[in-house]
Amino acid sequence: MNEFQEFSHTGTPGTPRWVGLAVGVLGALSLIGLGLGWSALNQAKSLEQTAVASKQAGDALSQRLAKEDEINQQLQSDLKVIADKLNVTQGELVTARKQNKTATHAVDQKVDSLASSMKTELATKASADDLTKLNGDVTGVKGDLDAAKNSIQMARSEMGTLIARNHDEIDQLRRIGQRDYFEFTVQRKGSATKVGSIQLVLKDTNPKKNQYTMNVLADDNSFEKKNRSVNEPIFFYTGGGRSALELVVNKVTKAGATGYLSIPKGAPTATASVATSGQ
Repeated sequence: MNEFQEFSHTGTPGTPRWVGLAVGVLGALSLIGLGLGWSALNQAKSLEQTAVASKQAGDALSQRLAKEDEINQQLQSDLKVIADKLNVTQGELVTARKQNKTATHAVDQKVDSLASSMKTELATKASADDLTKLNGDVTGVKGDLDAAKNSIQMARSEMGTLIARNHDEIDQLRRIGQRDYFEFTVQRKGSATKVGSIQLVLKDTNPKKNQYTMNVLADDNSFEKKNRSVNEPIFFYTGGGRSALELVVNKVTKAGATGYLSIPKGAPTATASVATSGQ
């Protein structure tokens, strides 16, 4: 009996191995199919969303284009209205220019006629004596204008007086007649030089810097003006006067200095007590 059972066991055929392999292959194929299907589904959803977004963008673009087209039509309408108004304004401007030109021409003709009439009348009435007198008056006015022009070009001191820089300008100030002028030349380290009511002693000069040092003597008093500049006025009072005397040096050399003393019109030239100013 044991032999029979062993014979029977060895004689029964087993399951073929290719069946298991086939089942495994089918399972793998199923999994791959499921993966491909899921991927395709996701792509389909993404394409659907993209299509929806594109449609929305297209709708928005269409609305914007429609609005811009409406604005463009409105602008064209406004431009047409403005163009019509400009045409009317241009026509009015041309008409006004023609009228203005005509009026200006008429005025020019009247002016020319009046000028010609006045010239003829003046030529008839004027005589040689009148013309000579007129020329003399014109010459005098010109001289006065030249003198006034030169006076304006002069500098003014802190007291408001005009400062002459040379002999010619001193003569111009004399012609104005507001003050009296005494011109002087003093030698360096020389004796005292009398100028008007005062005396001057030149102590030192510096031509390179246009400076000088001078002693002013008045009423037995002396005061020193040190390192003063050329054309810089020095003011002082004498005799208790209310108006100041003005001393100006116009030029300095190694040997001396030249300038002028200015005093108010009618002031006494005799020496008196002195109070200095501008030291």
